[in-house]
Amino acid sequence: MQSTEFYRQILGIASPWTIVSVKLDMEAKRVVIRTEVDRKTKWFHPDTKLPAALHKWAERSWRHLDTCQFETVIMANVPSVKHKDGSIEEIAVPWAGRYQRITKLLTQAVIMWLQACGNVSKVAEMMRLDWQTVDKIMKDAVERGLVRRDAEVIQHVGIDEKCYRRRHVYASLLNDLDNNRVWDMVEGRKTDNARDLLMTLSEEQREGVEAIAMDMWAAYESAANELLTNADIVHDKFHISGYLNKAVDQVRKTEHRQLMKEGDETLKNTKFLWLHNYPDLRCQPTFQALYNANLETSEAWRLKESFVGFWDYSYIGAAKNFFTDWCVQVALSGLEPMEKVARMLENRLQGVLNYLKHRITNAGSEGMNSLVARIVANARGMRTFETLRIRVLFYLGKLDLAV
Repeated sequence: MQSTEFYRQILGIASPWTIVSVKLDMEAKRVVIRTEVDRKTKWFHPDTKLPAALHKWAERSWRHLDTCQFETVIMANVPSVKHKDGSIEEIAVPWAGRYQRITKLLTQAVIMWLQACGNVSKVAEMMRLDWQTVDKIMKDAVERGLVRRDAEVIQHVGIDEKCYRRRHVYASLLNDLDNNRVWDMVEGRKTDNARDLLMTLSEEQREGVEAIAMDMWAAYESAANELLTNADIVHDKFHISGYLNKAVDQVRKTEHRQLMKEGDETLKNTKFLWLHNYPDLRCQPTFQALYNANLETSEAWRLKESFVGFWDYSYIGAAKNFFTDWCVQVALSGLEPMEKVARMLENRLQGVLNYLKHRITNAGSEGMNSLVARIVANARGMRTFETLRIRVLFYLGKLDLAV
């Protein structure tokens, strides 16, 4: 098989285009493929199908996949045509996207390496491309994927925040919990930001959402109540566990300061012991002795652990009775940090009870947040939010990125 025929087949070149020569430059380690289009070809407007007049010719070149470690370039004289409406456009070539300077096959290879490597600079170095070219490939791939994304019904979503820069600069992420993917993200975490994020769902999708998992951030609640009219707000049980752990630690800090004034170091270096779950204290003799020391922290830990039973209920009425009894125990303890959490849960009890109906959590969103943190770490020097958004959707959006 001649080299011209070889490249014609792998590039998918057909009439009116043809390969006229393949030149090998050993010194430059370069392969140059020259293509031509039939000069007698008649051109038409892609929409109206009206004939177009030849306007001018322009010499173009495209970078292709390397051939045996030799840089491979396609060159052609490309016509521009003038349509009846006066518009002028350059004819698209079959081996590359319109106005692109790398071939479709190289573009697809870069996408595959980006998905495997996760680092734009490394892929650019490996493929012998400049950083801006690889970055644009990623951006174009995401734009294609967003256009191709189906408007299927999404029953369960999660919304969460992510601090992605110093000085508490936040972004909000909307996750499709059913398909474990990031749907979209916006800069900020205010009500308007959350509203913009939910508007990335179509009207039909918003109507089809049955439940949205979130923490107790008021801005997210407000936006969800406004736009997801058929959805139940589900307050995430892992965030609630976090609030309870924080309350236990506040009790420990206060009690530790009081004990230290008396020269008692019982609670010294015990912070992380109180954050664990111990199904059987007999298996943890060190903690059991600490727990039995008649401390306020012990009572706070007991209240925190007892609330775990709430999540096992199936009947709303029984769960409400459990919650009422738990709140009474918290009030009798007189521990303000625990009482504060109890009041917060009582004010949003319906959202807490909705977990028993839908059984969804933001665990997937939290997992996404850790992956977003890794993306931020790999993209050192990333200056804009839009750059972050493109990378998050590229890696976590499960989009159809094919050329």
